[in-house]
Amino acid sequence: MASPKPHAIAPTKRVLAIVLAGGKGERLHPMTHERSKPAVPFGGKYRIVDFVLSNFVNSGIQSIYVLVQYMSQSLIEYLRSNWRTAGLTSEQFITMVPPQMRLGTMWYRGTADAVRQNLNLIHDFDPDLVAVFGADHVYRMDVGQMIQWHVETGADATISTIPVPLKSVHAFGILETDIRGRVIGFVEKPPQPKPMPGNPAHALASMGNYIFNKDVLVSILKDAHKDESDLDFGKNVLPAMLKTHKLYAYDFSSNQLPGIKPYEEQSYWRDVGTIQSYYHANMDILGARPKLNLNNRRWFIHSGRYDGPPAKILDGNLTNCIIGDGCFVRNAVIKNSILGRGVHVHDGAIIEDSIIMDFCKVRADAHLKRVIVDRFNEVPAKLKVGFDREDDAKRYFVDPTGIVIVPRGQTVPR
Repeated sequence: MASPKPHAIAPTKRVLAIVLAGGKGERLHPMTHERSKPAVPFGGKYRIVDFVLSNFVNSGIQSIYVLVQYMSQSLIEYLRSNWRTAGLTSEQFITMVPPQMRLGTMWYRGTADAVRQNLNLIHDFDPDLVAVFGADHVYRMDVGQMIQWHVETGADATISTIPVPLKSVHAFGILETDIRGRVIGFVEKPPQPKPMPGNPAHALASMGNYIFNKDVLVSILKDAHKDESDLDFGKNVLPAMLKTHKLYAYDFSSNQLPGIKPYEEQSYWRDVGTIQSYYHANMDILGARPKLNLNNRRWFIHSGRYDGPPAKILDGNLTNCIIGDGCFVRNAVIKNSILGRGVHVHDGAIIEDSIIMDFCKVRADAHLKRVIVDRFNEVPAKLKVGFDREDDAKRYFVDPTGIVIVPRGQTVPR
Protein backbone atom coordinates (compact mmCIF):
# COMPACT_ATOMS: atom_id res chain seq x y z
CA MET A 1 0.00 0.00 0.00
CA ALA A 2 1.26 3.46 -0.83
CA SER A 3 2.44 5.53 2.11
CA PRO A 4 1.21 9.08 2.72
CA LYS A 5 3.65 11.91 3.08
CA PRO A 6 4.16 13.22 6.62
CA HIS A 7 2.64 16.64 7.27
CA ALA A 8 3.07 17.69 10.90
CA ILE A 9 0.84 20.74 10.43
CA ALA A 10 -2.67 21.63 11.44
CA PRO A 11 -5.23 20.83 8.72
CA THR A 12 -6.23 23.71 6.45
CA LYS A 13 -9.69 22.28 5.80
CA ARG A 14 -12.58 23.16 8.06
CA VAL A 15 -12.90 20.05 10.20
CA LEU A 16 -15.56 18.94 12.67
CA ALA A 17 -14.65 16.06 14.99
CA ILE A 18 -17.26 13.61 16.27
CA VAL A 19 -16.08 11.26 19.01
CA LEU A 20 -18.12 8.10 19.53
CA ALA A 21 -18.01 7.62 23.31
CA GLY A 22 -21.11 5.62 24.15
CA GLY A 23 -19.64 2.13 24.28
CA LYS A 24 -20.72 -0.30 26.99
CA GLY A 25 -17.36 -2.01 27.24
CA GLU A 26 -18.96 -5.28 28.35
CA ARG A 27 -15.65 -7.17 28.19
CA LEU A 28 -14.17 -4.68 30.69
CA HIS A 29 -16.75 -5.58 33.32
CA PRO A 30 -16.78 -4.90 36.27
CA MET A 31 -14.85 -1.68 35.57
CA THR A 32 -17.71 -0.64 33.28
CA HIS A 33 -20.46 -1.54 35.72
CA GLU A 34 -21.02 2.13 36.61
CA ARG A 35 -19.25 3.94 33.77
CA SER A 36 -18.81 3.76 30.02
CA LYS A 37 -15.63 2.33 28.53
CA PRO A 38 -14.11 5.73 27.58
CA ALA A 39 -14.43 6.84 31.22
CA VAL A 40 -12.33 3.97 32.61
CA PRO A 41 -9.16 5.27 34.34
CA PHE A 42 -5.81 4.52 32.73
CA GLY A 43 -2.16 4.94 33.63
CA GLY A 44 -2.58 6.52 37.05
CA LYS A 45 -3.98 9.89 35.92
CA TYR A 46 -5.85 9.53 32.63
CA ARG A 47 -9.17 8.28 31.33
CA ILE A 48 -9.23 6.33 28.08
CA VAL A 49 -11.09 9.19 26.36
CA ASP A 50 -8.13 11.51 27.01
CA PHE A 51 -6.18 9.90 24.18
CA VAL A 52 -8.54 10.70 21.32
CA LEU A 53 -9.28 14.19 22.66
CA SER A 54 -5.57 14.94 23.07
CA ASN A 55 -4.90 13.72 19.53
CA PHE A 56 -7.49 16.12 18.13
CA VAL A 57 -6.42 19.11 20.21
CA ASN A 58 -2.71 18.52 19.58
CA SER A 59 -3.51 18.27 15.85
CA GLY A 60 -5.19 21.69 15.85
CA ILE A 61 -8.76 20.34 15.69
CA GLN A 62 -10.73 22.02 18.46
CA SER A 63 -14.35 21.70 17.31
CA ILE A 64 -15.39 18.44 18.95
CA TYR A 65 -18.72 16.80 19.72
CA VAL A 66 -18.58 13.80 22.07
CA LEU A 67 -21.55 11.48 21.60
CA VAL A 68 -22.34 9.72 24.89
CA GLN A 69 -24.94 7.15 25.83
CA TYR A 70 -24.24 4.17 28.11
CA MET A 71 -23.65 5.02 31.81
CA SER A 72 -22.64 8.47 30.63
CA GLN A 73 -22.73 10.51 33.84
CA SER A 74 -19.19 9.62 34.93
CA LEU A 75 -17.84 10.62 31.52
CA ILE A 76 -19.92 13.80 31.37
CA GLU A 77 -18.72 14.90 34.81
CA TYR A 78 -15.11 14.13 33.93
CA LEU A 79 -15.20 16.10 30.68
CA ARG A 80 -17.07 18.98 32.26
CA SER A 81 -14.54 19.27 35.08
CA ASN A 82 -11.32 18.61 33.20
CA TRP A 83 -11.69 19.60 29.56
CA ARG A 84 -12.49 23.15 28.57
CA THR A 85 -15.92 23.17 26.95
CA ALA A 86 -15.56 26.64 25.42
CA GLY A 87 -12.63 28.51 23.91
CA LEU A 88 -11.78 32.00 22.76
CA THR A 89 -13.96 31.62 19.66
CA SER A 90 -17.28 29.92 18.96
CA GLU A 91 -15.42 27.21 17.01
CA GLN A 92 -13.34 26.01 19.97
CA PHE A 93 -15.51 23.63 21.96
CA ILE A 94 -15.80 20.13 23.41
CA THR A 95 -19.51 19.44 23.80
CA MET A 96 -21.15 16.30 25.18
CA VAL A 97 -24.17 15.10 23.19
CA PRO A 98 -26.51 12.48 24.72
CA PRO A 99 -29.16 10.96 22.42
CA GLN A 100 -31.48 13.82 21.42
CA MET A 101 -34.11 11.47 19.93
CA ARG A 102 -34.70 13.87 17.04
CA LEU A 103 -35.67 10.94 14.80
CA GLY A 104 -37.94 9.27 17.34
CA THR A 105 -37.83 7.83 20.84
CA MET A 106 -34.72 5.71 20.35
CA TRP A 107 -31.18 5.45 21.62
CA TYR A 108 -28.17 5.36 19.34
CA ARG A 109 -28.40 2.11 17.38
CA GLY A 110 -24.86 1.76 16.11
CA THR A 111 -21.93 4.01 15.28
CA ALA A 112 -23.37 5.38 12.04
CA ASP A 113 -26.83 5.80 13.55
CA ALA A 114 -25.30 7.93 16.31
CA VAL A 115 -23.95 10.32 13.67
CA ARG A 116 -27.19 10.14 11.66
CA GLN A 117 -29.19 11.24 14.70
CA ASN A 118 -26.95 14.32 14.95
CA LEU A 119 -26.81 15.47 11.32
CA ASN A 120 -28.18 18.80 12.54
CA LEU A 121 -24.85 19.46 14.27
CA ILE A 122 -22.96 18.85 11.01
CA HIS A 123 -25.40 21.06 9.11
CA ASP A 124 -25.04 23.93 11.58
CA PHE A 125 -21.24 23.80 11.73
CA ASP A 126 -20.92 23.33 7.94
CA PRO A 127 -17.43 21.75 7.81
CA ASP A 128 -15.52 20.58 4.76
CA LEU A 129 -14.60 17.33 6.47
CA VAL A 130 -16.01 15.29 9.34
CA ALA A 131 -13.62 13.19 11.45
CA VAL A 132 -15.48 10.33 13.16
CA PHE A 133 -13.25 8.66 15.74
CA GLY A 134 -13.76 6.11 18.49
CA ALA A 135 -13.03 6.93 22.13
CA ASP A 136 -11.78 3.64 23.51
CA HIS A 137 -8.26 3.14 22.17
CA VAL A 138 -4.83 4.02 23.58
CA TYR A 139 -2.59 5.65 20.97
CA ARG A 140 -1.10 8.93 19.74
CA MET A 141 -1.80 10.30 16.29
CA ASP A 142 -1.37 13.48 14.30
CA VAL A 143 -4.80 13.61 12.66
CA GLY A 144 -3.58 16.32 10.29
CA GLN A 145 -1.44 13.78 8.45
CA MET A 146 -4.45 11.53 7.89
CA ILE A 147 -6.43 14.51 6.61
CA GLN A 148 -3.62 15.44 4.24
CA TRP A 149 -3.66 11.89 2.83
CA HIS A 150 -7.43 12.11 2.45
CA VAL A 151 -7.16 15.34 0.48
CA GLU A 152 -4.23 14.22 -1.69
CA THR A 153 -5.93 10.99 -2.76
CA GLY A 154 -9.24 12.69 -3.53
CA ALA A 155 -11.02 10.23 -1.26
CA ASP A 156 -14.66 10.45 -0.31
CA ALA A 157 -13.85 8.59 2.88
CA THR A 158 -10.59 7.50 4.51
CA ILE A 159 -10.14 4.70 7.04
CA SER A 160 -7.17 4.64 9.41
CA THR A 161 -5.62 1.17 9.36
CA ILE A 162 -3.05 -0.94 11.15
CA PRO A 163 -1.77 -4.54 10.60
CA VAL A 164 -3.05 -7.09 13.12
CA PRO A 165 -2.14 -10.79 13.53
CA LEU A 166 -4.52 -13.16 11.75
CA LYS A 167 -5.45 -14.75 15.08
CA SER A 168 -6.90 -11.39 16.23
CA VAL A 169 -8.95 -10.43 13.15
CA HIS A 170 -12.24 -11.63 14.64
CA ALA A 171 -12.39 -8.36 16.58
CA PHE A 172 -11.82 -5.97 13.65
CA GLY A 173 -13.09 -4.81 10.31
CA ILE A 174 -10.59 -6.10 7.73
CA LEU A 175 -9.67 -4.19 4.56
CA GLU A 176 -8.24 -5.20 1.21
CA THR A 177 -6.47 -2.48 -0.80
CA ASP A 178 -4.76 -2.01 -4.13
CA ILE A 179 -1.17 -0.76 -4.45
CA ARG A 180 -2.31 2.87 -4.27
CA GLY A 181 -4.14 2.38 -0.99
CA ARG A 182 -7.66 2.41 -2.42
CA VAL A 183 -9.98 0.07 -0.54
CA ILE A 184 -11.33 -2.74 -2.72
CA GLY A 185 -12.75 -4.93 0.04
CA PHE A 186 -14.12 -4.41 3.56
CA VAL A 187 -15.48 -7.18 5.79
CA GLU A 188 -16.45 -6.73 9.42
CA LYS A 189 -14.94 -9.42 11.67
CA PRO A 190 -14.41 -12.08 8.97
CA PRO A 191 -13.84 -15.74 9.96
CA GLN A 192 -11.31 -16.26 7.13
CA PRO A 193 -9.61 -12.96 6.26
CA LYS A 194 -7.24 -12.33 3.39
CA PRO A 195 -3.71 -11.62 4.63
CA MET A 196 -1.83 -8.52 3.56
CA PRO A 197 0.26 -8.80 0.40
CA GLY A 198 3.80 -9.70 1.41
CA ASN A 199 2.74 -10.21 5.03
CA PRO A 200 0.92 -13.55 5.28
CA ALA A 201 0.74 -13.50 9.10
CA HIS A 202 -1.19 -10.21 9.27
CA ALA A 203 -4.34 -8.60 7.90
CA LEU A 204 -5.09 -4.88 7.48
CA ALA A 205 -7.53 -3.79 10.19
CA SER A 206 -9.65 -0.70 10.58
CA MET A 207 -8.86 1.36 13.69
CA GLY A 208 -12.41 2.72 13.79
CA ASN A 209 -11.24 6.22 12.79
CA TYR A 210 -12.69 7.80 9.65
CA ILE A 211 -12.48 11.02 7.64
CA PHE A 212 -15.49 11.85 5.45
CA ASN A 213 -16.21 14.60 3.00
CA LYS A 214 -19.14 16.32 4.64
CA ASP A 215 -21.50 16.21 1.65
CA VAL A 216 -20.78 12.52 1.11
CA LEU A 217 -21.40 11.62 4.76
CA VAL A 218 -24.66 13.57 4.92
CA SER A 219 -25.92 12.04 1.68
CA ILE A 220 -25.04 8.50 2.73
CA LEU A 221 -26.70 8.74 6.13
CA LYS A 222 -29.70 10.82 5.06
CA ASP A 223 -30.59 9.03 1.83
CA ALA A 224 -28.79 5.72 1.20
CA HIS A 225 -29.50 4.22 4.62
CA LYS A 226 -32.55 6.19 5.73
CA ASP A 227 -34.74 3.10 6.11
CA GLU A 228 -32.24 1.02 8.10
CA SER A 229 -32.54 0.97 11.89
CA ASP A 230 -29.33 -0.51 13.31
CA LEU A 231 -26.50 1.14 11.40
CA ASP A 232 -22.73 0.75 11.84
CA PHE A 233 -19.95 2.24 9.77
CA GLY A 234 -17.95 -0.98 9.67
CA LYS A 235 -20.86 -3.38 9.18
CA ASN A 236 -23.13 -1.41 6.86
CA VAL A 237 -21.96 1.97 5.61
CA LEU A 238 -18.37 1.48 4.46
CA PRO A 239 -18.86 -1.86 2.66
CA ALA A 240 -21.80 -0.35 0.73
CA MET A 241 -19.77 2.75 -0.18
CA LEU A 242 -17.20 0.62 -2.02
CA LYS A 243 -19.59 0.36 -4.99
CA THR A 244 -20.29 4.07 -5.29
CA HIS A 245 -17.47 6.09 -3.69
CA LYS A 246 -13.70 6.30 -3.39
CA LEU A 247 -12.48 4.84 -0.12
CA TYR A 248 -8.81 4.97 0.82
CA ALA A 249 -6.87 3.37 3.65
CA TYR A 250 -4.54 5.53 5.70
CA ASP A 251 -1.41 3.72 6.89
CA PHE A 252 -1.13 4.58 10.58
CA SER A 253 2.44 3.28 10.65
CA SER A 254 3.43 6.28 8.50
CA ASN A 255 2.18 8.76 11.09
CA GLN A 256 5.14 10.70 12.48
CA LEU A 257 5.01 12.46 15.84
CA PRO A 258 7.58 14.72 17.47
CA GLY A 259 9.35 13.52 20.59
CA ILE A 260 9.02 9.76 19.99
CA LYS A 261 11.96 7.83 21.44
CA PRO A 262 13.77 5.18 19.35
CA TYR A 263 13.01 2.41 21.85
CA GLU A 264 9.24 2.98 21.80
CA GLU A 265 6.96 0.75 19.79
CA GLN A 266 6.41 2.76 16.65
CA SER A 267 2.73 3.23 15.75
CA TYR A 268 1.65 2.08 19.20
CA TRP A 269 -2.12 1.42 19.21
CA ARG A 270 -4.13 -0.77 21.54
CA ASP A 271 -7.79 -1.67 21.60
CA VAL A 272 -8.19 -1.92 25.37
CA GLY A 273 -11.51 -3.71 25.14
CA THR A 274 -10.65 -6.67 27.36
CA ILE A 275 -9.26 -6.98 30.88
CA GLN A 276 -6.09 -8.56 29.52
CA SER A 277 -5.47 -5.91 26.84
CA TYR A 278 -6.26 -3.11 29.31
CA TYR A 279 -3.88 -4.55 31.90
CA HIS A 280 -1.03 -5.03 29.43
CA ALA A 281 -1.47 -1.53 27.98
CA ASN A 282 -1.03 -0.12 31.49
CA MET A 283 2.10 -2.22 31.96
CA ASP A 284 3.40 -0.91 28.61
CA ILE A 285 3.97 2.57 30.09
CA LEU A 286 6.25 1.22 32.84
CA GLY A 287 9.99 0.66 32.66
CA ALA A 288 13.06 2.61 31.60
CA ARG A 289 12.29 1.93 27.93
CA PRO A 290 8.48 1.71 27.80
CA LYS A 291 6.61 0.68 24.68
CA LEU A 292 4.55 3.85 25.14
CA ASN A 293 6.43 6.72 26.76
CA LEU A 294 3.89 9.28 27.94
CA ASN A 295 6.66 11.62 29.05
CA ASN A 296 6.65 13.39 25.69
CA ARG A 297 6.68 17.16 26.09
CA ARG A 298 5.97 17.63 22.40
CA TRP A 299 2.81 15.51 22.37
CA PHE A 300 1.21 15.49 25.81
CA ILE A 301 -1.79 13.39 26.62
CA HIS A 302 -3.88 15.86 28.59
CA SER A 303 -5.74 14.66 31.66
CA GLY A 304 -7.91 15.64 34.57
CA ARG A 305 -6.98 18.29 37.09
CA TYR A 306 -6.17 17.21 40.65
CA ASP A 307 -5.88 19.83 43.39
CA GLY A 308 -4.42 17.56 46.03
CA PRO A 309 -0.87 17.54 47.39
CA PRO A 310 2.18 15.95 45.73
CA ALA A 311 3.03 12.35 46.50
CA LYS A 312 4.76 11.61 49.83
CA ILE A 313 6.96 8.54 50.39
CA LEU A 314 8.22 8.11 53.94
CA ASP A 315 10.03 4.82 53.46
CA GLY A 316 9.87 1.61 51.48
CA ASN A 317 11.16 -0.30 48.48
CA LEU A 318 9.77 1.02 45.17
CA THR A 319 10.81 -0.53 41.84
CA ASN A 320 9.50 0.34 38.37
CA CYS A 321 6.29 1.99 39.42
CA ILE A 322 4.18 5.08 38.75
CA ILE A 323 3.00 6.98 41.82
CA GLY A 324 0.20 9.49 41.33
CA ASP A 325 -0.28 12.88 42.97
CA GLY A 326 -1.47 12.80 46.55
CA CYS A 327 -0.21 9.27 47.24
CA PHE A 328 1.12 8.39 50.68
CA VAL A 329 3.52 5.43 51.02
CA ARG A 330 4.98 4.28 54.33
CA ASN A 331 7.39 1.35 54.65
CA ALA A 332 5.85 -0.63 51.78
CA VAL A 333 7.08 -2.67 48.81
CA ILE A 334 5.74 -1.63 45.38
CA LYS A 335 6.98 -3.35 42.21
CA ASN A 336 5.91 -3.04 38.57
CA SER A 337 2.72 -1.26 39.54
CA ILE A 338 0.69 1.89 38.92
CA LEU A 339 -0.88 3.91 41.73
CA GLY A 340 -3.48 6.52 40.87
CA ARG A 341 -4.10 9.75 42.75
CA GLY A 342 -4.57 9.83 46.50
CA VAL A 343 -3.66 6.18 47.15
CA HIS A 344 -2.45 5.36 50.68
CA VAL A 345 -0.19 2.34 51.22
CA HIS A 346 0.63 1.43 54.81
CA ASP A 347 3.41 -0.40 56.69
CA GLY A 348 4.39 -3.81 55.41
CA ALA A 349 2.03 -3.79 52.42
CA ILE A 350 3.29 -5.40 49.20
CA ILE A 351 1.93 -4.46 45.78
CA GLU A 352 3.22 -6.35 42.74
CA ASP A 353 2.25 -6.14 39.05
CA SER A 354 -0.94 -4.30 39.98
CA ILE A 355 -3.04 -1.24 39.17
CA ILE A 356 -4.46 0.66 42.14
CA MET A 357 -6.86 3.40 41.07
CA ASP A 358 -7.60 6.72 42.74
CA PHE A 359 -8.29 7.15 46.46
CA CYS A 360 -7.79 3.56 47.55
CA LYS A 361 -6.24 2.53 50.84
CA VAL A 362 -4.02 -0.54 51.13
CA ARG A 363 -3.70 -1.32 54.82
CA ALA A 364 -0.72 -2.78 56.70
CA ASP A 365 0.71 -6.12 55.58
CA ALA A 366 -1.79 -6.56 52.73
CA HIS A 367 -0.32 -8.33 49.68
CA LEU A 368 -1.62 -7.78 46.12
CA LYS A 369 -0.31 -9.46 42.96
CA ARG A 370 -1.78 -8.97 39.45
CA VAL A 371 -4.76 -7.12 40.84
CA ILE A 372 -6.74 -4.17 39.49
CA VAL A 373 -8.32 -2.28 42.37
CA ASP A 374 -10.93 0.19 41.14
CA ARG A 375 -11.41 3.59 42.77
CA PHE A 376 -12.48 4.26 46.38
CA ASN A 377 -11.64 0.85 47.80
CA GLU A 378 -10.02 -0.16 51.06
CA VAL A 379 -7.91 -3.32 51.17
CA PRO A 380 -7.88 -4.56 54.78
CA ALA A 381 -4.73 -5.32 56.71
CA LYS A 382 -3.05 -8.70 56.05
CA LEU A 383 -5.42 -9.57 53.18
CA LYS A 384 -3.85 -11.45 50.27
CA VAL A 385 -5.35 -11.07 46.78
CA GLY A 386 -4.03 -12.69 43.63
CA PHE A 387 -2.63 -15.87 45.18
CA ASP A 388 -5.63 -18.19 45.50
CA ARG A 389 -7.84 -18.03 42.42
CA GLU A 390 -10.69 -20.03 43.92
CA ASP A 391 -10.76 -17.89 47.05
CA ASP A 392 -10.50 -14.64 45.07
CA ALA A 393 -13.41 -15.66 42.83
CA LYS A 394 -15.70 -15.89 45.89
CA ARG A 395 -15.31 -12.15 46.52
CA TYR A 396 -14.13 -10.50 43.32
CA PHE A 397 -14.09 -10.86 39.56
CA VAL A 398 -11.29 -13.04 38.20
CA ASP A 399 -10.44 -12.74 34.50
CA PRO A 400 -9.70 -15.98 32.59
CA THR A 401 -6.05 -14.89 32.48
CA GLY A 402 -5.97 -14.79 36.30
CA ILE A 403 -6.11 -11.01 36.76
CA VAL A 404 -8.26 -10.12 39.77
CA ILE A 405 -10.52 -7.03 39.61
CA VAL A 406 -11.89 -5.44 42.77
CA PRO A 407 -14.97 -3.44 41.64
CA ARG A 408 -15.29 0.28 42.21
CA GLY A 409 -16.22 1.63 45.59
CA GLN A 410 -16.64 -1.58 47.54
CA THR A 411 -14.90 -2.11 50.90
CA VAL A 412 -13.28 -5.51 51.04
CA PRO A 413 -14.88 -7.67 53.78
CA ARG A 414 -12.67 -8.07 56.83
